[in-house]
Order: sequence, then C-alpha cells, then structure tokens
Amino acid sequence: MTFNLNPLINHGVRKGQAGFQGSTLKCLCPHDKVEVQVKGNVAHNHACGCTKCWKPEGALFSIVGVVPRDNDAVTAHADKLHVVDEKATIRRHACRECGAYMFGRIETHDHPFYGLDFIHVGLSDDQGWEEPRFAAFVSSVIEGGLAAPDDMGAIRKQLQALGLPTYDCLNPPLMDAIATWQARKKGTLKTEG
Repeated sequence: MTFNLNPLINHGVRKGQAGFQGSTLKCLCPHDKVEVQVKGNVAHNHACGCTKCWKPEGALFSIVGVVPRDNDAVTAHADKLHVVDEKATIRRHACRECGAYMFGRIETHDHPFYGLDFIHVGLSDDQGWEEPRFAAFVSSVIEGGLAAPDDMGAIRKQLQALGLPTYDCLNPPLMDAIATWQARKKGTLKTEG
C-alpha cells in the first residue's frame, strides 16, 4: 500500500537549488490570497507528522522548514490571518478563509528556536527550496487519527525509501541544539569565548 505522505514528496524528493533566493507563499483561496514574501531558503526542511502542523488535504505529513523571522513578511491580505492557538508555543498564523497555515512564530524569548519562523514551502509556486531531509514526529500520525498503528511500519518504509530518516521527535542535530540551549541556560555547559 502507498500512503499519501505529502504531494511534495509522494513521487520523490526534489533536490533544492544552491543559492535559491526565496519566494512568495500564497494561501489556498481562489482570490484575495494571503501572501508572505520569504527572503532566502529554509533550513531543516522536513516532513512533520505532529498534530499541530498544517497538512494538505488527505496528506499524513506537512513539509515545514524554518527561516529567520526577519526573512518573512506578510505582503497581501494580512487582515485574513489569525492565530490558530494563542497558547501554543508556535503561534501558527492561518488564513481564516481557506485554513492554510502561512507561518508559525515562537514569541517566547526563552525558547531555543526563538527568532525562527516555520513555513510550508508547498504554499509556494516556485521550486528550489531546500529539500526535505528527514521525517519528524512520525508516530504522531496515529495520535492525529491519520493512520492506524498497524500502518506505521509501511509508512516508515515509504519515508525511508525517499531517503528521509524517520524520528519520533526531531532529528539529532535539532535535538542537540535544544539540549545545548538548555544546558547553557542551566549553566551545565559554559559558553566558549
């Protein structure tokens, strides 16, 4: 059985382009689209199965990467945006009409990913974005009601066949970044210099 992972990866992972300068993300409305201009490429682009990320209709995973928060700006129809959950760590700004999540922002200064915005490159018409490099929170598709526990072996196999290592958290470099930030905050790891 083949699963609808995400339209961006269902038929293979397309490599990004070196020097890609960014693009415009557009919501899914037929007119008066919310537009977010993104300067530069994303980092840590990945398939995410968490229960909070926006996924295209019928897809098990979102494709989400991060950009510095100064690298994205709403350029059209900002009045249509609302924050999905004001209490969430990542405040996801979505279009009120079509429901597409345009960007997620961490407003808490005391967070290892403060200063980064999470974006869905599938909302861009342009190609060249960094390719997805791993799959995170894979088992969360069970929690979200998107897959049965018995399907998980086949889902992981399909992701791995695409060259996407699977994790039930973030990938090791991002987990190391969180742990390093926490250790510096606690004083168990001294900042060099």
